[in-house]
Amino acid sequence: MTQRFLTLNGNKFFYDEIAAYSFRNSVPLNGYEAKTLEFCRDWLNGVQEFPIHTSGSTGTPKQITLTRKQMETSARRTIKLLGLKADEHMLVCLNTEYIAGMMMIVRGLLADMQMTIVEPVVNPLSLTPADEVYHFSSFVPMQLQTILHEHGDALERLDNMKAILVGGAPVSFSLQRELQQLRVPVYHTYGMTETASHIALRLLNGANAADYYETIEGVTIGQDNRGCLTITGDLTANEMLVTNDIVEILTPTRFRWIGRADNTINTGGVKVQTEVVEVAVSEALAELEQAPRFFVASQPDELLGEKVILVLEGKQLPDAAEQQVMDKMRSLLHKFEMPKDVYYSPAFSETATGKVSRLRTMQKLGLETD
Repeated sequence: MTQRFLTLNGNKFFYDEIAAYSFRNSVPLNGYEAKTLEFCRDWLNGVQEFPIHTSGSTGTPKQITLTRKQMETSARRTIKLLGLKADEHMLVCLNTEYIAGMMMIVRGLLADMQMTIVEPVVNPLSLTPADEVYHFSSFVPMQLQTILHEHGDALERLDNMKAILVGGAPVSFSLQRELQQLRVPVYHTYGMTETASHIALRLLNGANAADYYETIEGVTIGQDNRGCLTITGDLTANEMLVTNDIVEILTPTRFRWIGRADNTINTGGVKVQTEVVEVAVSEALAELEQAPRFFVASQPDELLGEKVILVLEGKQLPDAAEQQVMDKMRSLLHKFEMPKDVYYSPAFSETATGKVSRLRTMQKLGLETD
């Protein structure tokens, strides 16, 4: 029988060696490689509980514990839904110290796929041979956008895959427009550490692209009195998980994401949802040659109580370009939704998983964060 192995940063590791950790003193490992192989070792040896840190993108990072059964259930449902098969090739390029990267490894192990694992860099394809064919991968939006911009053969390489997942952050208007070039189905994921990765997917491209998420098997959704999504199922140990995400439930298995409850800005007595403004900003910035990263937040205001602000990454736009963006936003937003001030940050602060840390970025700019 052929010995199973994975490739990590160009080095081959056989599963029996990983399980015994027998290579530890003979192969030099950096910290990321060691932690990745330690997780694989624990999984191969049947460990039943896994302490995992949340990313901290929407609150203070914390450690929770997931059971092996929860992770197996989630992985098997994704394998079935996407039709992943043994010996197909998977590229793992998300941080394996967090749930998204861990679950890619679990899917690969359970489906008996060939796994290539690389560091979670902005352009993961730059770390792989140009002729390597992958059948499945998962990216954060910035990775996918960078690949499309920096690789002349990006469309061909991505279209060799049977499915692509993208998650961890909103997908911008410009990226979604670029994804229409791809034949491979690209799914935006909805989920969190507590649900062992995603509990719902939204198709971003092709004739059946949707503006709603479809839940995976075994998930029951509802709403609390704030209009926020509740999740119940075996992935939550059959306990109701109450999220902070305001949604519109369309059917028992479909919901449209509106935004986070803590991202509602009360400006002049009018409630403005940050994410609604960000959709318009994304569309306005897409008209520039190169759209910067951004986020929408609020600041105290004597007259309005709170005012909407826009924070852009990078150098200040030329006056004409900034005016063009503002004019486009005015055509898409109501008066109270329009950002009253624009701030520029040379570089956004990020969490360990590459998500923008609004809190730390605003603190660096000397803005109020309470």
